[in-house]
Amino acid sequence: MPFYPGQSLADAVREATAVLSDAGVPTPRVDAELLADHLLNVGLGRLRALLLGDSPAPEGYAALVAERAGRVPLQHITGVAYFRHLELRVGPGVFIPRPETESVVQLVIDHLAGVSAPKVVDLGTGSGAIAGSIAHEIPGADVYAVEFSALAHAWAAGNLEPLGVTLVEGDLRDALPEHDGTFDAVVSNPPYIPAEAIPNEPEVALHDPPEALYGGGADGMELPTAAAASAARLLKPGGYFVMEHAEVQAGWIAGMLRRAGHWQEITTHFDLNGKERATSAVLAKTAPNE
Repeated sequence: MPFYPGQSLADAVREATAVLSDAGVPTPRVDAELLADHLLNVGLGRLRALLLGDSPAPEGYAALVAERAGRVPLQHITGVAYFRHLELRVGPGVFIPRPETESVVQLVIDHLAGVSAPKVVDLGTGSGAIAGSIAHEIPGADVYAVEFSALAHAWAAGNLEPLGVTLVEGDLRDALPEHDGTFDAVVSNPPYIPAEAIPNEPEVALHDPPEALYGGGADGMELPTAAAASAARLLKPGGYFVMEHAEVQAGWIAGMLRRAGHWQEITTHFDLNGKERATSAVLAKTAPNE
């Protein structure tokens, strides 16, 4: 049943849910409501109250639903991504932050509990989600963020400037040499998808920038390996490193850190879905042969 002028909000959302479900959208009802609220700007609580009455559907709703049914990411349509306590501006050219990355931020926050004014850097910040959350949630933290893509850097600049994060446009492989040996923590969610792998979700395959997805090399491990090497360079002795990765890469990354010889307390961490989502390590305070 098509949308029509004068249709009630409840009917429009019901039909939008069906359209999005048929299109394979993973959360059709939630997305239908969020698109309606994007136009009405009343908040989901108020929106759901309006669904119980005979309020009219907002103008332009059908067009937004059609975009989402075409698997344009919801965040590209609304221009907003929610991450922990932040509302981030996002759009074409920047990787959309994922809920599972919120647990990686928590690892950093927990590790730095009790550290006064910690110095932290996020390598490959994208929209600024990780760096911004750390700056927001750790009072007094001195937070840096590095991003290579000019487009992503522009999105991150808008998101991070109000939070006092120092944003650097550069390559995570050689960034911030003037700060070597000064950070308490290094965190990274680098690109890690193998060269020949194509993401299943159209939102990812067609809309996330390739430079934010593919880690380099047949196994996708070039940039994760580089992030670990940069972390070893940037950290103080005893400093903390945590990196997000795909579930199937956990064993490889733990082995890579062990072979490097200067990491201790190598630990794999699970996300809320029970998947091996991140690996952390502490930089040894002395060289292995000392």
